[in-house]
Amino acid sequence: MQNELLIGLVSISDRASSGVYEDKGLPALQEWFGAALASPWKMVTRLIPDEQPVIEETLRDLVDTVHCHLVLTTGGTGPAPRDVTPEATLAVADKVMPGFGEQMRQVSLQFVPTAILSRQAGVIRKQALILNLPGQPKAIKETLDGIFAAVPYCIDLIGGPYIETHEAIVKAFRPKSALKPKT
Repeated sequence: MQNELLIGLVSISDRASSGVYEDKGLPALQEWFGAALASPWKMVTRLIPDEQPVIEETLRDLVDTVHCHLVLTTGGTGPAPRDVTPEATLAVADKVMPGFGEQMRQVSLQFVPTAILSRQAGVIRKQALILNLPGQPKAIKETLDGIFAAVPYCIDLIGGPYIETHEAIVKAFRPKSALKPKT
């Protein structure tokens, strides 16, 4: 469907991807989008280890081959040696969108002082927005609640489908000139 938003969800965890414990990132993302989006959407999920070449290849595949409009990663954004999600994300970027990383940290700082350790990034690759989210379900929800208002308009500007949201969860912001007429 032409107007259907295709979201790539990528959980990045050595232990979850090897079956040591159950991944909680993907279910948290699925739940949030199920509640927030009013327009048609579908998702493609990946559970992968903290390996920069694997992350880069996954992001390229989701954008270049699967043609996702929005790709969200969860995990791998801290300062630990194995945390390489931002490096992989920046390596596949056509444009860096620093405001997303800045705002994600600002949102998280309202809840935990260690948010300053996060290295989350936001980038554009071709006609897709890629965002690095935290790994914990509570932090994923808080972050999406705090940044998603800007995502639909960003997707508009890069040629993606028009995204409508349930305003009780998050109200998409667009300039008046970019609003779709109500039918």
